[in-house]
Amino acid sequence: MIMNSEVKQILEAVKTGDMSVDDALLKLKTEPFEDIGFAKVDLHRKVRQGEAEVIYGAGKTPKQIIGIMDTMKKNGQDRILVTRLCRESAEEIAQVHPIKYFEAAKFALLGDLPKPSGIGHIVVATGGTSDIPVAEEAALTAEAFGNNVTRLYDVGVAGLHRLLSHKKEIMSASVVIAIAGMEGALASVIGGLVDCPVIAVPTSVGYGAAFGGLAALLSMLNSCASGVSVVNIDNGFGAGYLASMINHMEVKK
Repeated sequence: MIMNSEVKQILEAVKTGDMSVDDALLKLKTEPFEDIGFAKVDLHRKVRQGEAEVIYGAGKTPKQIIGIMDTMKKNGQDRILVTRLCRESAEEIAQVHPIKYFEAAKFALLGDLPKPSGIGHIVVATGGTSDIPVAEEAALTAEAFGNNVTRLYDVGVAGLHRLLSHKKEIMSASVVIAIAGMEGALASVIGGLVDCPVIAVPTSVGYGAAFGGLAALLSMLNSCASGVSVVNIDNGFGAGYLASMINHMEVKK
């Protein structure tokens, strides 16, 4: 995911003579969104941000999601991601669009995963097995945006030797996503071991005083390790997206 790569490709095509100035202008002037009544589908997000709009499935009916996907496909988007999608809705959508559904993550993908193009690999690590649904959302998001992903599950601080047995993987990563509930200590431990950015994801896993992930969130925000950033509770998608951006950073001249 290289920022503004689509604009650069258009300009390069004009430079090499493969595209006329008028055709390039037409592509850049295309309507930035399409109003389909219940949604205004953002058609220029890939130009602005490097990746096209992703559909948040929770709260939308299958009919609405199908309508949004129809609009995206009509405008040339061949890979579409849907997050927080229940199985019942996925089955209805699959009758119209041949999506692949990943139940653990409640994640759907239309199209194929791209060939990895990042500068390195992303590690997705969880404190426990109960954190896997959020981790899979993060990992699948990163893979759908063209990244190599290494999954390290159930390597929490209750058995630190489990994490330390994977030092090679975590210390060679370009980004680490540390996902944990309970007290959320995993992010600080990993942050003290690696020389790359760490994205901490608090999860809602835990007993009463975990307060649905608030305890882990506050712990991660107060991490004493440098280079740790924090996304919202259970926000695997946001972590995967940010990790992909970091893994595709280019030198700006």
